[in-house]
Amino acid sequence: MLKVLRLRDFRLLWIGGTISALGSWLLVLAVPAHVFLVTKSLAATGLTLAAEYFPALCLGPVAGVLTDRWNRRSLLIAANFFRALVVAAMLLGLAPSHYWVFYAALIAESAATTFAIPAQQARTPAIVGTGPELTSANSLNAVSSGLVGVLGGPLGGILLATLGIQVLIVADVLSYLVAAIAILMTTREKSEKDTGRGSGVPAILAELRSGIGVLSRDPVARALLPVWVVFLAANASLTAVVVPFGIRQLGGSRATGLLFAALGVGYLLGAPVLKLTLDRFAPRYLEFFALGATAIGYLLLFHSTSLSAALPSAVAVGMFGSLALDITQTTVQRVIPNAALGRISAVFLASEAAATLAGAVAGPVLAQAIQLSGLVTIASIATAIAAVLAVILVPALDPVAASA
Repeated sequence: MLKVLRLRDFRLLWIGGTISALGSWLLVLAVPAHVFLVTKSLAATGLTLAAEYFPALCLGPVAGVLTDRWNRRSLLIAANFFRALVVAAMLLGLAPSHYWVFYAALIAESAATTFAIPAQQARTPAIVGTGPELTSANSLNAVSSGLVGVLGGPLGGILLATLGIQVLIVADVLSYLVAAIAILMTTREKSEKDTGRGSGVPAILAELRSGIGVLSRDPVARALLPVWVVFLAANASLTAVVVPFGIRQLGGSRATGLLFAALGVGYLLGAPVLKLTLDRFAPRYLEFFALGATAIGYLLLFHSTSLSAALPSAVAVGMFGSLALDITQTTVQRVIPNAALGRISAVFLASEAAATLAGAVAGPVLAQAIQLSGLVTIASIATAIAAVLAVILVPALDPVAASA
């Protein structure tokens, strides 16, 4: 898995992404915790998650078209500088009457991320190819996500409790600047802008229709999309209440930080499983297993009454949930031509945004209406349905042929 780091451009891309992710993870806990402590409202806390995904819903398809048109290296550099600027603006929202600034900053940050994610997902196979090295690259990304979760969760909780949210905001700003510099050091790529494509709304819509046509003609990617949507909606409904759950039931922000760390440990464990299995077994069976195990993990986690009981369940959720997402991402990167991968990645990103927004809004509402246990039951059943859909809808795919 580590051999892929011998590729200089991927190594820089990975280092920059890992550092910026660590900075962002510090705020994953801090922002909703700050809003919850200020407002005492589950709905207001859930809106922080909604604010992060709303731009992806609106801009995702257009971002995909532009990602396939523009130089992806330049796009990633600009996105990281912009995100550093808007995260710094969060310092203006610390007063109790100005917490709305967090929502505005999160929306702006997410808008830039909407362009960065498909650009990075399209550039990775362009650097490493679509063979076993791609599995290694995505496994390594999963490792870094796990390490970031292990470190960022408890560190964010500790720094929030001891030094305040200002320190975390500054750290996130610096992480985006480091990521921009790392990508700036990668090899300049030939401009991907094709002046013969035309410009303006009609041309963008035509390319968007072309990308949707690519997706509709590929049976694997087309079948994975509804599985992706159902799972992410269920996951978001629980993500929207996990911070209040940790603060109320597990003992405060530090305990919640440890809960995030356990999720990160799960990501770490999921990475070698992905590397060992994805090139050997059909994606639909791996997806079924991962989603079914995640559904069980949800039930165990949110019915925990102590931190010692919650942590092992969080590890299971992190491991199997990340495995399910990485299986989808790697499979789509393999079956879709790179020239259209930005648009298809953006379609999945927009679908993720729609599912996450729905879950982020519905989760707190359902938790207040039918109690947290009722919400967990619904989310677990939905995840189990996604597992069944994976087996029924996704066609058999030879893992060796897919990685060729």
